[in-house]
Amino acid sequence: MYYLEIGDLMVHEVPQNGKRLYICDVCSLSYEERSWADKCEDYCTKHHACSLEITRHATQMRS
Repeated sequence: MYYLEIGDLMVHEVPQNGKRLYICDVCSLSYEERSWADKCEDYCTKHHACSLEITRHATQMRS
């Protein structure tokens, strides 16, 4: 697992089936694009809730 520091936020980068997923550190949702993980973490931090507009871009992690 890797950590990417983005401003004051931390987004986890996880290799998954040959791809990289980016994990929101607040709600643990995963995204294929780092920009969505950034937006998710920012929204979760400010509003203490998830945004349906953002979470529709989340992907399911497979174990």
